[in-house]
Amino acid sequence: MVSEVTEYCLMTRSRRISRVVTSIYDEELRPFGLSSSQFSLLVLIARLSGASRAEIGRANFQERSTSTRNLQLVLDEGWAEEVMPEKGRSRPIVISKAGRDLLAVAMPAWRSAQAQARQLLGDNGASAIVQLSARLPVEELAG
Repeated sequence: MVSEVTEYCLMTRSRRISRVVTSIYDEELRPFGLSSSQFSLLVLIARLSGASRAEIGRANFQERSTSTRNLQLVLDEGWAEEVMPEKGRSRPIVISKAGRDLLAVAMPAWRSAQAQARQLLGDNGASAIVQLSARLPVEELAG
């Protein structure tokens, strides 16, 4: 049983790959005071341009408490901001000028991490990850 899981478990192996690849990005982004998850969250906020906390959490496949904690860090740093709506209670979150500026200066570090990860995974491995992630059942994961 242990040997079967050790050798063939897709969850264990994908988590190991994720930790190794994440550490590459974290190392490159650290000089900017930014973690890979914060960088990814800022990019998502910029892409969604005015999404609610719940929408951001669903788009990032995170449970509510994790999403709230991560969003609060980004808001506290001033990299994103809540827009006060004219009507309603929902306050959309948008990337701030400081957040856009941070992404711009951190992009060379992200590109360096991207190149390192691609080298580690090989072109076939990197392409496989992109293709597999594009095929994930988004509706079910966002649930």
